[in-house]
Amino acid sequence: MSTTLGAFVAGGIAACGAVTATHPFETVKIRMQLQGELQEKGLQPRAYKGPFHGVSVIVRHEGLKGIYRGIGAAYIYQMLLNGCRLAFYEPIRHSLTSVIYTDPTTQSLGINIFAGASSGILGAAAGSPFFLVKTRLQSFSPFAPVGTQHAYKNAADGMRQIFKAEGVSGLYRGVGAAMVRTGFGSSVQLPTYFFAKRRLVKHLGMEEGPALHLASSTASGFVVCCVMHPPDTIMSRMYNQDGNLYKGIFDCLAKTVKTEGVLAIYKGFLPHLARILPHTILTLSLAEQTNKLMRKFEAKVLPSSIKNNV
Repeated sequence: MSTTLGAFVAGGIAACGAVTATHPFETVKIRMQLQGELQEKGLQPRAYKGPFHGVSVIVRHEGLKGIYRGIGAAYIYQMLLNGCRLAFYEPIRHSLTSVIYTDPTTQSLGINIFAGASSGILGAAAGSPFFLVKTRLQSFSPFAPVGTQHAYKNAADGMRQIFKAEGVSGLYRGVGAAMVRTGFGSSVQLPTYFFAKRRLVKHLGMEEGPALHLASSTASGFVVCCVMHPPDTIMSRMYNQDGNLYKGIFDCLAKTVKTEGVLAIYKGFLPHLARILPHTILTLSLAEQTNKLMRKFEAKVLPSSIKNNV
């Protein structure tokens, strides 16, 4: 097992590799969540009709630059979010299990869910300003604008403009929604991954390797998308506003459902699924490999006194 710092670095690197491949679908997802915002059903525009249609429309009119808007902020966010997720999950799980059970290797679904949610919430809070800027960069379109438009040159310019206009509180607008959303997703991502992994080994006789990681990650990604999408939609809208549309999470949920119907909270579900399945597969599969590399690196550079306690 890597040290907490080693797991943080390994998790962050794995997530950055995954986000490079899945960022286009994230851009489409955000625009679909925002199109027709607070408009009645019959009046809502449909510039983006699905994951592949959305990608083709954006690339055709805005080029690769358009589909990869906000990628720099996404890298930083993924380093913070998944670094915390993968670094703190096992220490939290181990500590709680040691307190409640005599054997710290005991697997408890409740403890696993709590550890997953806690580690994800820590990451969401740390990375919230970068996700906010990323969302605003991705929603901006000179061709088919959706939601509130923010003409930032890049992530650094966005952070500067937000801080200048609203201070630190502006950078953390929507952090509550982000923590709920990520808590939902993280509470099931790692527990379902490890649960599926144990079941596949036990019942299908699968051995440790890429095939097992792929199958476990696929199961985990699907469950995460189903659980996380409604709060994800609320988060996107909270992040993209200037504080003039919603007072908080519940106000955003109530206004969205009242104006657009219950299914509005599932806008962008298909591009979200198209993003999160490969993203989860790549993140968790790459994390297995980056953790192995990190353990080898730490074995060479760490003093024996530290290695014996890892």
